[in-house]
Amino acid sequence: MKKTLLIADSGSTKTDWLFIGNDGRQTELHTSGINPARDARDIIYNVLYHELLPFLPQPVKIEDVHFYGAGCIEPFSQAVREAIEELFPGCAVEVESDLLGAARALCGNEPGIACILGTGSNSCLYDGKNIAMHTPPLGFILGDEGSGSFLGKALLNGLFKGTLPAQLKEDFCKRFSLTLPDIIERTYRQPAANAFLASLVPFIAEHRAEPAVHAMLTDAFCLFLERNIAGYGHKEMPVNCVGGIAFQFKEELTEAAAKRCMKIGKILRRPATSIAQFHAKSR
Repeated sequence: MKKTLLIADSGSTKTDWLFIGNDGRQTELHTSGINPARDARDIIYNVLYHELLPFLPQPVKIEDVHFYGAGCIEPFSQAVREAIEELFPGCAVEVESDLLGAARALCGNEPGIACILGTGSNSCLYDGKNIAMHTPPLGFILGDEGSGSFLGKALLNGLFKGTLPAQLKEDFCKRFSLTLPDIIERTYRQPAANAFLASLVPFIAEHRAEPAVHAMLTDAFCLFLERNIAGYGHKEMPVNCVGGIAFQFKEELTEAAAKRCMKIGKILRRPATSIAQFHAKSR
Protein backbone atom coordinates (compact mmCIF):
# COMPACT_ATOMS: atom_id res chain seq x y z
CA MET A 1 0.00 0.00 0.00
CA LYS A 2 1.28 3.48 -0.87
CA LYS A 3 2.24 5.96 1.83
CA THR A 4 0.08 8.91 2.77
CA LEU A 5 1.63 12.21 1.68
CA LEU A 6 1.18 15.77 2.87
CA ILE A 7 2.63 18.45 0.58
CA ALA A 8 2.92 22.12 1.51
CA ASP A 9 3.77 25.14 -0.62
CA SER A 10 4.03 28.07 1.74
CA GLY A 11 4.44 31.79 1.29
CA SER A 12 4.38 34.50 3.91
CA THR A 13 0.62 35.05 3.59
CA LYS A 14 -0.84 31.66 2.57
CA THR A 15 0.06 27.98 2.56
CA ASP A 16 -1.39 25.56 -0.01
CA TRP A 17 -1.60 21.97 1.29
CA LEU A 18 -2.28 18.78 -0.62
CA PHE A 19 -3.05 15.56 1.24
CA ILE A 20 -2.79 12.32 -0.75
CA GLY A 21 -4.24 9.22 0.90
CA ASN A 22 -2.87 5.72 0.37
CA ASP A 23 -5.78 5.18 -2.02
CA GLY A 24 -4.59 8.09 -4.17
CA ARG A 25 -7.41 10.47 -3.26
CA GLN A 26 -6.38 14.09 -2.89
CA THR A 27 -7.63 16.80 -0.54
CA GLU A 28 -6.66 20.46 -0.99
CA LEU A 29 -6.42 22.68 2.09
CA HIS A 30 -5.28 26.23 2.80
CA THR A 31 -3.90 27.86 5.94
CA SER A 32 -2.19 31.07 6.92
CA GLY A 33 1.32 31.51 5.60
CA ILE A 34 4.25 30.04 7.49
CA ASN A 35 7.66 31.68 7.28
CA PRO A 36 10.10 30.37 9.92
CA ALA A 37 12.44 33.30 9.33
CA ARG A 38 9.58 35.44 10.69
CA ASP A 39 7.39 33.10 12.78
CA ALA A 40 8.27 31.56 16.13
CA ARG A 41 7.84 27.81 16.60
CA ASP A 42 4.67 28.18 18.71
CA ILE A 43 3.04 30.31 16.01
CA ILE A 44 3.86 27.66 13.40
CA TYR A 45 2.45 24.91 15.61
CA ASN A 46 -0.75 26.86 16.22
CA VAL A 47 -1.33 27.32 12.48
CA LEU A 48 -0.89 23.58 11.96
CA TYR A 49 -3.03 22.59 14.95
CA HIS A 50 -5.92 25.00 14.44
CA GLU A 51 -6.02 25.57 10.67
CA LEU A 52 -4.76 22.28 9.19
CA LEU A 53 -5.35 19.30 11.49
CA PRO A 54 -9.17 19.69 11.93
CA PHE A 55 -9.68 19.72 8.17
CA LEU A 56 -7.63 16.67 7.23
CA PRO A 57 -9.59 13.48 6.50
CA GLN A 58 -10.18 11.69 9.81
CA PRO A 59 -8.88 9.39 11.11
CA VAL A 60 -5.58 10.20 9.46
CA LYS A 61 -2.03 8.93 9.73
CA ILE A 62 0.51 11.06 7.92
CA GLU A 63 3.59 9.11 6.87
CA ASP A 64 5.53 11.59 4.69
CA VAL A 65 5.47 15.41 4.87
CA HIS A 66 7.22 17.58 2.30
CA PHE A 67 7.13 21.25 3.28
CA TYR A 68 8.43 23.89 0.86
CA GLY A 69 8.34 27.48 1.94
CA ALA A 70 9.67 31.00 2.07
CA GLY A 71 12.29 31.37 4.79
CA CYS A 72 12.91 27.60 4.96
CA ILE A 73 16.67 27.67 5.29
CA GLU A 74 18.77 26.54 8.23
CA PRO A 75 18.55 27.23 11.09
CA PHE A 76 14.98 28.56 10.64
CA SER A 77 13.60 25.43 8.95
CA GLN A 78 14.17 23.43 12.15
CA ALA A 79 11.17 25.16 13.75
CA VAL A 80 8.87 23.89 10.98
CA ARG A 81 10.29 20.38 11.22
CA GLU A 82 9.81 20.23 14.99
CA ALA A 83 6.22 21.50 14.84
CA ILE A 84 5.28 18.94 12.18
CA GLU A 85 6.97 16.08 14.06
CA GLU A 86 5.11 17.01 17.25
CA LEU A 87 1.76 17.07 15.47
CA PHE A 88 2.36 13.93 13.38
CA PRO A 89 4.61 11.61 15.45
CA GLY A 90 6.58 9.06 13.47
CA CYS A 91 6.24 10.77 10.10
CA ALA A 92 9.19 11.43 7.80
CA VAL A 93 9.64 15.20 7.35
CA GLU A 94 11.41 17.14 4.63
CA VAL A 95 11.57 20.94 4.90
CA GLU A 96 13.05 22.80 1.93
CA SER A 97 12.96 26.22 0.30
CA ASP A 98 10.09 27.29 -1.92
CA LEU A 99 12.67 27.65 -4.69
CA LEU A 100 13.59 23.94 -4.58
CA GLY A 101 9.87 23.17 -4.55
CA ALA A 102 9.42 25.29 -7.65
CA ALA A 103 12.35 23.53 -9.36
CA ARG A 104 10.95 20.07 -8.58
CA ALA A 105 7.48 21.12 -9.76
CA LEU A 106 8.75 22.62 -13.00
CA CYS A 107 11.66 20.34 -13.91
CA GLY A 108 11.13 17.08 -12.04
CA ASN A 109 14.40 15.14 -12.23
CA GLU A 110 15.69 17.01 -15.28
CA PRO A 111 18.09 19.99 -15.31
CA GLY A 112 16.51 23.36 -15.97
CA ILE A 113 15.96 26.97 -15.00
CA ALA A 114 13.24 27.48 -12.40
CA CYS A 115 11.78 30.81 -11.29
CA ILE A 116 9.22 32.20 -8.88
CA LEU A 117 7.31 35.30 -9.99
CA GLY A 118 4.77 36.21 -7.34
CA THR A 119 4.74 38.94 -4.69
CA GLY A 120 8.53 38.51 -4.79
CA SER A 121 10.78 36.89 -7.36
CA ASN A 122 13.51 34.25 -7.25
CA SER A 123 15.35 31.93 -9.62
CA CYS A 124 17.87 29.12 -9.86
CA LEU A 125 19.73 26.78 -12.16
CA TYR A 126 18.66 23.25 -11.17
CA ASP A 127 20.75 20.18 -11.96
CA GLY A 128 17.89 17.67 -11.64
CA LYS A 129 18.48 17.09 -7.93
CA ASN A 130 19.76 20.26 -6.32
CA ILE A 131 20.05 23.99 -6.87
CA ALA A 132 23.35 24.38 -8.72
CA MET A 133 23.35 28.19 -9.09
CA HIS A 134 21.25 30.88 -7.44
CA THR A 135 21.06 34.61 -8.02
CA PRO A 136 20.04 36.31 -4.75
CA PRO A 137 16.73 38.14 -5.27
CA LEU A 138 17.63 40.82 -2.64
CA GLY A 139 14.03 41.54 -1.68
CA PHE A 140 11.62 44.21 -2.82
CA ILE A 141 13.82 47.17 -1.87
CA LEU A 142 17.02 46.08 -3.62
CA GLY A 143 15.75 43.60 -6.19
CA ASP A 144 12.78 41.28 -6.84
CA GLU A 145 12.67 42.40 -10.47
CA GLY A 146 9.51 41.28 -12.27
CA SER A 147 7.62 40.56 -9.07
CA GLY A 148 4.28 41.92 -7.96
CA SER A 149 5.95 44.33 -5.54
CA PHE A 150 8.33 45.49 -8.28
CA LEU A 151 5.43 46.12 -10.67
CA GLY A 152 3.61 48.06 -7.97
CA LYS A 153 6.67 50.27 -7.48
CA ALA A 154 6.99 50.81 -11.23
CA LEU A 155 3.32 51.79 -11.43
CA LEU A 156 3.53 54.36 -8.62
CA ASN A 157 6.78 55.75 -9.98
CA GLY A 158 5.28 56.18 -13.43
CA LEU A 159 2.03 57.71 -12.17
CA PHE A 160 3.56 60.30 -9.88
CA LYS A 161 6.59 61.15 -12.00
CA GLY A 162 4.47 61.58 -15.10
CA THR A 163 5.85 58.84 -17.34
CA LEU A 164 2.46 57.11 -17.41
CA PRO A 165 -0.63 58.84 -18.88
CA ALA A 166 -2.39 61.45 -16.76
CA GLN A 167 -5.72 59.71 -17.30
CA LEU A 168 -4.27 56.56 -15.76
CA LYS A 169 -3.24 58.53 -12.67
CA GLU A 170 -6.74 60.00 -12.43
CA ASP A 171 -8.28 56.51 -12.68
CA PHE A 172 -5.87 55.22 -10.04
CA CYS A 173 -6.57 57.99 -7.53
CA LYS A 174 -10.32 57.60 -8.01
CA ARG A 175 -10.13 53.82 -7.62
CA PHE A 176 -7.92 53.70 -4.51
CA SER A 177 -8.56 57.10 -2.89
CA LEU A 178 -4.85 57.35 -2.16
CA THR A 179 -2.94 60.60 -2.02
CA LEU A 180 0.83 60.83 -2.37
CA PRO A 181 1.24 61.21 1.43
CA ASP A 182 -0.94 58.08 1.87
CA ILE A 183 1.34 56.13 -0.46
CA ILE A 184 4.49 57.31 1.32
CA GLU A 185 2.91 56.26 4.62
CA ARG A 186 1.96 52.79 3.32
CA THR A 187 5.34 52.24 1.67
CA TYR A 188 7.81 53.68 4.17
CA ARG A 189 6.11 53.65 7.56
CA GLN A 190 3.66 50.77 7.71
CA PRO A 191 4.57 47.05 7.73
CA ALA A 192 4.20 44.72 4.74
CA ALA A 193 5.02 47.37 2.14
CA ASN A 194 5.78 44.62 -0.38
CA ALA A 195 2.24 43.24 -0.01
CA PHE A 196 0.77 46.73 -0.43
CA LEU A 197 2.75 47.27 -3.62
CA ALA A 198 1.75 43.85 -4.97
CA SER A 199 -1.90 44.62 -4.20
CA LEU A 200 -1.81 47.15 -7.06
CA VAL A 201 -1.24 44.42 -9.66
CA PRO A 202 -4.97 43.95 -10.49
CA PHE A 203 -5.07 47.62 -11.56
CA ILE A 204 -2.05 47.01 -13.79
CA ALA A 205 -3.73 43.94 -15.29
CA GLU A 206 -6.88 45.92 -16.07
CA HIS A 207 -4.82 48.48 -18.01
CA ARG A 208 -2.29 46.15 -19.64
CA ALA A 209 -3.52 47.10 -23.13
CA GLU A 210 -2.42 50.70 -22.52
CA PRO A 211 0.88 50.97 -24.50
CA ALA A 212 2.75 52.64 -21.64
CA VAL A 213 1.64 49.95 -19.18
CA HIS A 214 2.53 47.21 -21.66
CA ALA A 215 6.01 48.73 -22.00
CA MET A 216 6.32 48.94 -18.22
CA LEU A 217 5.52 45.23 -17.91
CA THR A 218 7.91 44.05 -20.62
CA ASP A 219 10.67 46.30 -19.24
CA ALA A 220 10.19 44.78 -15.77
CA PHE A 221 10.43 41.23 -17.12
CA CYS A 222 13.45 42.14 -19.25
CA LEU A 223 15.17 43.36 -16.09
CA PHE A 224 14.29 40.11 -14.33
CA LEU A 225 15.80 38.07 -17.14
CA GLU A 226 18.91 40.25 -17.46
CA ARG A 227 19.72 40.50 -13.78
CA ASN A 228 18.66 37.05 -12.58
CA ILE A 229 18.71 34.56 -15.45
CA ALA A 230 21.42 35.66 -17.89
CA GLY A 231 24.16 34.90 -15.35
CA TYR A 232 23.37 31.19 -15.48
CA GLY A 233 24.79 31.14 -19.00
CA HIS A 234 22.26 28.71 -20.48
CA LYS A 235 20.27 30.59 -23.10
CA GLU A 236 19.39 27.26 -24.71
CA MET A 237 17.33 26.31 -21.63
CA PRO A 238 13.72 27.50 -21.41
CA VAL A 239 12.88 29.67 -18.42
CA ASN A 240 10.23 27.88 -16.34
CA CYS A 241 8.13 29.81 -13.85
CA VAL A 242 5.65 29.40 -11.00
CA GLY A 243 3.57 32.16 -9.47
CA GLY A 244 0.60 34.42 -10.07
CA ILE A 245 2.58 37.14 -11.84
CA ALA A 246 4.11 34.74 -14.36
CA PHE A 247 0.72 33.12 -14.95
CA GLN A 248 -1.22 36.38 -15.32
CA PHE A 249 1.32 38.14 -17.54
CA LYS A 250 2.62 35.19 -19.56
CA GLU A 251 2.23 37.10 -22.84
CA GLU A 252 4.34 40.06 -21.68
CA LEU A 253 6.86 37.68 -20.09
CA THR A 254 7.15 35.72 -23.34
CA GLU A 255 7.64 38.95 -25.29
CA ALA A 256 10.39 40.07 -22.91
CA ALA A 257 12.14 36.72 -23.24
CA ALA A 258 12.09 36.96 -27.04
CA LYS A 259 13.73 40.40 -26.80
CA ARG A 260 16.53 38.82 -24.77
CA CYS A 261 16.86 35.78 -27.08
CA MET A 262 15.42 33.53 -24.40
CA LYS A 263 12.42 31.23 -24.35
CA ILE A 264 9.73 30.78 -21.72
CA GLY A 265 8.95 27.17 -20.88
CA LYS A 266 6.43 25.79 -18.41
CA ILE A 267 4.33 28.22 -16.35
CA LEU A 268 2.38 27.08 -13.28
CA ARG A 269 0.14 29.28 -11.18
CA ARG A 270 0.70 27.13 -8.08
CA PRO A 271 3.25 24.32 -7.72
CA ALA A 272 1.64 22.07 -5.06
CA THR A 273 0.01 19.56 -7.44
CA SER A 274 3.17 19.17 -9.53
CA ILE A 275 5.29 18.81 -6.38
CA ALA A 276 2.91 16.06 -5.26
CA GLN A 277 3.35 14.30 -8.60
CA PHE A 278 7.13 14.52 -8.14
CA HIS A 279 6.94 12.78 -4.76
CA ALA A 280 4.16 10.36 -5.69
CA LYS A 281 6.48 8.71 -8.22
CA SER A 282 8.73 7.55 -5.39
CA ARG A 283 5.99 6.32 -3.04
